[in-house]
Amino acid sequence: MINYLYQEQNWQSQLSDLITDPAELLNTLQLSNTLLQGAHLATASFKLRVPRAFVAKMQIGNPHDPLLLQVLPHHLELEEHPEFVTDPLAEEQANQQPGVLHKYKSRFLLTLTGACAVHCRYCFRRHFPYQENLPKQQDWPNIKQYIESQPDINEVILSGGDPLTLSNRKLAEWIDHLSSIPQLKFLRIHSRVPIVIPNRVDEVLISILKNSRLRIIVVVHSNHAAELDDFTCSKLSQLVDQKIIVLNQAVLLKGVNDSAKTLIDLSYRLFDAGVMPYYLHVLDKVKGAQHFDLDSSHIEHIYEDVLANLPGYLVPKLVREIAGENNKTPLFGTTNY
Repeated sequence: MINYLYQEQNWQSQLSDLITDPAELLNTLQLSNTLLQGAHLATASFKLRVPRAFVAKMQIGNPHDPLLLQVLPHHLELEEHPEFVTDPLAEEQANQQPGVLHKYKSRFLLTLTGACAVHCRYCFRRHFPYQENLPKQQDWPNIKQYIESQPDINEVILSGGDPLTLSNRKLAEWIDHLSSIPQLKFLRIHSRVPIVIPNRVDEVLISILKNSRLRIIVVVHSNHAAELDDFTCSKLSQLVDQKIIVLNQAVLLKGVNDSAKTLIDLSYRLFDAGVMPYYLHVLDKVKGAQHFDLDSSHIEHIYEDVLANLPGYLVPKLVREIAGENNKTPLFGTTNY
């Protein structure tokens, strides 16, 4: 159960109140140190980073806790697999200028920060060169010029890193910049922060989002219903209550949510909070995440079961992102996974 202390802390305090040492994480959860050596080795290339507020949702004494498995470094990350590479989505080719990733015709992605509240071990940008790609305020004229040179663009996606690690002031500045461009109609914010630090959904953030000229869509990232305790759901509902569209994307992960029942429970729990299931991603083949991968027959079996047991509006689209394609590729009924 979540420690109610975390409900009282402001989000900035929680964002700085992180566990970064595998030994401390294992000790907090009363787990054996047999996993420690491999965890320390894996942190050399991708550090452990997890808020205590998220750790408080994990089960004490359970080494297979689905939330723990998403964040605990593992020695299997160090194995080499030819199919798993540092840039699985070829984003370097789509990187038009600092902060701008333009992969799809009508929308582009703006990486405002390389910071995340939590380091998910399956992150497809775990090797992304953020320091070379973070836009500064003085880069805005170039970004504006780029948008205006591409008349098909009507939507910007704030991503990262995680844009909700930014202060409300900085976030509002960037939203104001984007709102000043008439051709833009939609603003999407991709963030895991409302799941791992629910208090990030504060009154100031809600005010910024609901008062924007742009139509705001917040896409959160939850992989398991255990992430969605009552307090987290209440915070997500606050966004929905202000007519902000909230969607969820999940990643299909071996050992975490690789069963139809787990995914069905997740969809229903999201719906409790007014959040609609959006995407269920097949794992991007990023170096270090190969131990989360599932074979195609298992994926199809799981998804068929989900389809059979959920109403259509609660079924997330099973997709894979393929480098160079014009859109995400739907997988059910194809042989592309």
